Order: sequence, then C-alpha cells, then structure tokens
Amino acid sequence: MAKRSSSSGAWLKEHFDDQYVKRAQKEGYRSRACYKLLEIQEKDRLIKPGMCVVDLGSAPGGWSQVTAQIVGTRGRVVASDILPMDTLADVEFIQGDFTEQAVFDSLMAALGGQPVDLVISDMAPNMSGMKDVDQPRSMYLCELALDMAQQVLRPGGDFVTKIFQGEGFDEYFRTLKAHFDKVITRKPAASRPRSREVYLLGRGLKG
Repeated sequence: MAKRSSSSGAWLKEHFDDQYVKRAQKEGYRSRACYKLLEIQEKDRLIKPGMCVVDLGSAPGGWSQVTAQIVGTRGRVVASDILPMDTLADVEFIQGDFTEQAVFDSLMAALGGQPVDLVISDMAPNMSGMKDVDQPRSMYLCELALDMAQQVLRPGGDFVTKIFQGEGFDEYFRTLKAHFDKVITRKPAASRPRSREVYLLGRGLKG
C-alpha cells in the first residue's frame, strides 16, 4: 500500500481537529461549510421562509440542508453538483457538470419558469495547487453562476458566490456592482484563515 504523504496526513489531522468538522458531526450537518452559510444568514438574512432557491455546487448538501430548513415546506430548493448527493427532504437535486449546456437546461426545466429569490453558489474547481490554473477555472465557475442568476432571479433577487481573491476578482466585483443594488464581501469564521476564499453577496438584482 502506498504511503500517505506527510502533507496529506497533516491535512487530515487538521480536518478532524477542526472545530467546525466536530460541530457538524455533533449537530447533524453534512459539512463544515454549513457554518459559512449560517454565519452569512445571521448577518444578512438572505434566506426567508417560502423562498425559491437555487444551490450550485451543492454536494455533499450542507448549504441545501441549511436552506431547506429555513425556506420550509412552502419554499423550494433546486440543487446541482457534478458529484452525487444523498437525498435531502424538500430538495430537488440534478447531478451533472454545470459547465455543460445539458445540465443548465435541466436546471431551467426543473424551475419551469418559476422566479427565483436567491441563487447560492459554493462551486469550486478541483484544485491543482497551481494558482495560474486554479484561479481562471474558479473565475469561470463564478461567471457561469452569475449568468444563471441573471437569467432566473426575479427583480430584487439576491446572489451569493464563493470566489477566490486573485486575478479577475476586481473585475468580477465591478460586474456585480453593475447588476445589483449592493455588493457585500464576507469572510466567514469557518473559512480557513489561509484560504483566499471569500463570499460575494449581490443584493437586489436590478430590473
């Protein structure tokens, strides 16, 4: 059997020592990422009962889980990811690569023209560790998420996306400002301090 590298061993130790991993296991959440959305929700009150929400990059289902609990049975959550996701009550899941037109079309068909109140995206590419490769891939996913948000959100709807600081960030921020009434940057406590990830919130899609 191949030996695990010291760096991957260190990552595993950090992961299992992580207070948010322990909390997620204790509190029945699917991932530590739940606490990122919960903190954003506490500060910004994005999700409300009865809303229709689209969750992009949803697996293993942490954000969908949090969202479904808040929107309740009168609300609706449509989720998608390239990876499989175990069934969640009151969440419609579409598996596939969001960069492919067929998956986008499936999402649009599932919505059936229903106006969406909020699009949330925790999408990230498989990281290679090479910034020159990872950053453009990440920005491409952010652009696709925004494109979908512009097509499905009702006027005044909101958008949240994970984004990595680096090349393309400032231009993307300016694009959000052009399309939303207000843009907010959040770095939740559950985001590891060394990570370049932040979350951008577009509040109030302009008509």
